[in-house]
Amino acid sequence: MGTMIDIDTDLTAYVATPENEVKGALVLIHEIWGLVPNITNIADRFADEGYLVIAPDILSGIGIVPEVGLELQSLLFSADEQTRSDAQPVLRDRMAPARVPEYAVWAIAALKKAVDHVATAPGVNGRIAVTGFCFGGGYAFALAGADARIKAAVPFYGQAPATADVTTIACPVLAFYGDQDASLMETLPAVTTQLTDAGVDFRPQVFPGVGHAFFNDTNAITYDAKAATEAWDMTLAFLAEKLA
Repeated sequence: MGTMIDIDTDLTAYVATPENEVKGALVLIHEIWGLVPNITNIADRFADEGYLVIAPDILSGIGIVPEVGLELQSLLFSADEQTRSDAQPVLRDRMAPARVPEYAVWAIAALKKAVDHVATAPGVNGRIAVTGFCFGGGYAFALAGADARIKAAVPFYGQAPATADVTTIACPVLAFYGDQDASLMETLPAVTTQLTDAGVDFRPQVFPGVGHAFFNDTNAITYDAKAATEAWDMTLAFLAEKLA
């Protein structure tokens, strides 16, 4: 259904277009594994629901091309404990360029270019939302705070980059978490207070008994079908409401 496009000289994206009426546009931001088939499949699913989806590749530029991302994921979730242990420093090393402030500045600018691309598409009419997973969930927060054209945000288990100012978010946010995701559960109360005090319509949804990456059905260890289905249904209802 979708196709790869060049947004800029250093930025490509997967675009999935609905066959019928466009309900709005959606910027879809990938996990730390990059623009892997799981993300393009999710883009296609949203397109089937009527959304024009753009999924920019914001990690290939630092070496996390999809093939590398898939290899890292397989190592980190290997059945062999030693393999998993050996893969941890490899992932840290690979992701190090994405942790510097300059990268965050570039990434937000790249995501805004993705918004530019869909903003003028037929049928969008200003109805633009963002969603993302893990690393992409964090950047969904960041883009919502940096671009007033975003009318709704749906981060999945994301932590906004340290350089992002989430208090500038001007749209409603539906955020998903698993209660076994210890690091995000520890910070959620402070995030909730920060956003609420800033007047953000923040709606955290915590699923019991699941952890990080519960939506990723290519990862048998983390995936939870019940939570994923509920989150999907809630996301579609939220987008239908906010992009109406």
